[in-house]
Amino acid sequence: MANVIITGANRGIGLALVQRYFAAGDTVLALCRNVGKAEKLKALAAGADGRVTIGTIDIGEPTSIEAAAKGYGRPLDVLINNAGILGGDHQSLDDMDFDEWMNTFKVMTLGPFRVTRAFLPQLTQANGKVLFVTSQVSTSTWPYGGYYGYSSAKAAGNRVAQILAIDLRGRGISVASVHPGYVKTDMGGPDAEITPAESAAGIYQVMEKLNLESSGGLFKWNGEKHAL
Repeated sequence: MANVIITGANRGIGLALVQRYFAAGDTVLALCRNVGKAEKLKALAAGADGRVTIGTIDIGEPTSIEAAAKGYGRPLDVLINNAGILGGDHQSLDDMDFDEWMNTFKVMTLGPFRVTRAFLPQLTQANGKVLFVTSQVSTSTWPYGGYYGYSSAKAAGNRVAQILAIDLRGRGISVASVHPGYVKTDMGGPDAEITPAESAAGIYQVMEKLNLESSGGLFKWNGEKHAL
């Protein structure tokens, strides 16, 4: 069975991924920024016979990332960089919060890179797999404007994942990005197309099939390749 780490694990897609990997018999370290508010995650961990543990991480703070990685001593099979932020309400051409834009890059581009680098010793032990949860708004095929901060940070994250796939190939580590679909979460809203459980089931299959040959790709939640 696999050892898995998931960031942003307290709700939405992250929580559904914890549930999916736990159901598959894997051991999960579920990381989130505010454990005190993670009631559903705590309830899951309480009945998981030690196969789901909860830790704290703020992917926008390097010291928090280092602390989360310091105590992890197992070989790591799967690292899912899911945590992220929307980037605030001021992301239009005529109304831009530049400080928040920079913070969005800090969290969603630098953050997953720092998390991946922090856990590299454990990933190398297991010839592990790394996933960046991205969004279709980061791609060249997205036809709408606005959301400058969120879109550009996710697009940069896609490129970081591609570069990591090249740099880590020699260590046996595969890296990919996935668009999770239009999901019924706090961000996607109740009118979205699929549930978090459906998205998580698809992402799980993407990660099961990921290998060094497909490393560096951007995929949809249903396993199809997505244009960058």
